[in-house]
Amino acid sequence: MKQGIHPPTYPVLFVDGDHTWTGISTLKTAETRTVDGVEHYVVNVEISAFSHPFYTGQKKIIDSAGRVEKFMRRYANQTGKK
Repeated sequence: MKQGIHPPTYPVLFVDGDHTWTGISTLKTAETRTVDGVEHYVVNVEISAFSHPFYTGQKKIIDSAGRVEKFMRRYANQTGKK
């Protein structure tokens, strides 16, 4: 990486409810926690892979094949006209 053109990064602790994980980010917050002897800035997130319905299996998958068939039935008679 080129020196002097990138923003500084800091160790952060992302918190989503009961789940926490560490990483690096350009975000700084007033709250800090020490993890394994390193002080991390705490970033609270509203949604993550731990709580998103798609990743937790709570999301229902929509039948996209039915949508394509409905589209083809609706516009099939217009393909031959011009």
